[in-house]
Amino acid sequence: MMKRESAPIRLDVIDFTETATSQSGVESTANYPRLAAELAPPSADAVDATAELPSVAWHIEGERRIGADGASVPWLYVRAEADVALVCQRCLTPVASTLLVDRWFRFAADEATAEAEDELADEDVLVVARDFDVHGLIEDELLMEIPITPRHDVCPVEVRLSAADANYEEGENVPVNPFAVLENLRPRKAD
Repeated sequence: MMKRESAPIRLDVIDFTETATSQSGVESTANYPRLAAELAPPSADAVDATAELPSVAWHIEGERRIGADGASVPWLYVRAEADVALVCQRCLTPVASTLLVDRWFRFAADEATAEAEDELADEDVLVVARDFDVHGLIEDELLMEIPITPRHDVCPVEVRLSAADANYEEGENVPVNPFAVLENLRPRKAD
């Protein structure tokens, strides 16, 4: 098994699965720009913003399995995990979340076959390539693991559920009637 510091950008799926190769690594979420954009910003007191960035631990394995037609079919196992801070949708403070991907992908010879088989299969079916973007696949899968509305079970700060300002005094900001202003502009008759 090879250890890497960053995920392979491109992978020869055919060779990787024929040799039953595996690779693992850990890298910063800075290497996943779409994922990093979804995370809570680093705290204001952080000296080095990149020092606080979480990491992505990943592992990939290739293997060949015999398909229904008796032919050898390439499969890719992907496991990726990241402990990240997302923005709580109630209190707008960071909420710790674990994103976990643990799945197998089967490969088909072309786009039409992959699309047709993907509709019927339990697993995802992708198009086999000699320059497959594994890094992009890991990022896509982690993005899909982000909850639609991340939130704390119990928020650490008081949640403000009102849009009214506590300092607002009713009557101070009452809009002026424009006709009353015009009335004041009319010349007064002398009695």
